[in-house]
Amino acid sequence: MALPLANRIALVTGASRGIGRGLAKELARQGAHVVALARTQGGLEELDDEIRALGGEATLAPCDIRDFDALDRLGLAIHQRWGKLDILVANAGLLGPVTPIAHIDQKQWDEAIAVNVTANYRLIRSMDPLLRASDAGRVVAISSGAGNKADLSAYKGMYAISKAALDALMRTYAAETATTSNVKVTIVNPGYVRTKMRAQLMPGEDPLTLPTPDDIAPKLAALCSPEWMETGKLLQLPEGKLKRFQGPA
Repeated sequence: MALPLANRIALVTGASRGIGRGLAKELARQGAHVVALARTQGGLEELDDEIRALGGEATLAPCDIRDFDALDRLGLAIHQRWGKLDILVANAGLLGPVTPIAHIDQKQWDEAIAVNVTANYRLIRSMDPLLRASDAGRVVAISSGAGNKADLSAYKGMYAISKAALDALMRTYAAETATTSNVKVTIVNPGYVRTKMRAQLMPGEDPLTLPTPDDIAPKLAALCSPEWMETGKLLQLPEGKLKRFQGPA
């Protein structure tokens, strides 16, 4: 019996830990060949071992996502090897400083925007032809509720601002591909998940009360399937609800 994602190529950023790692394993378990991108070589090698143990296959792409020229080279390598990209998971993210906006320094601002926004623009620029070459290109962007609840995100402004920009970026891409391709784009608020970033933000929280990345991975993998036909919408994963973005008040 064929696996649901057999012969599909999936690029996952931030794949060495957290949600990216959990989803990379799930996509491989369902038959996709995973191109795993992260900065940490050791973490990628551990992921590769886990994927192989599941009977899957991976190609490791050790890279700082802020190396934008490297993202272009990766797009070229994917084109030369497979001629298409079926799944792009834009997961890599940076919390940034938890401080009043007036206290954020320029270096911190530039770094968070580079990781959370600019890198994803560069990924779209590099991977768009490959996603369009797929019979069912799927993009999943891991965002946050902070992006549309800035009034509740005091001292987390750097994260909220960059995630709101990510949402706008992905909604724009969804609109531009909706009638001209088979590409579908879904933005996800995963809610509170047992990750290193969550622990940084809420150090006093009991992590055992939170779902793990492996727990939510099957729900995210469903958004990568050729059968998924929604685009430009927000999946509120904790509620299991797919929502349209609201217009300005």
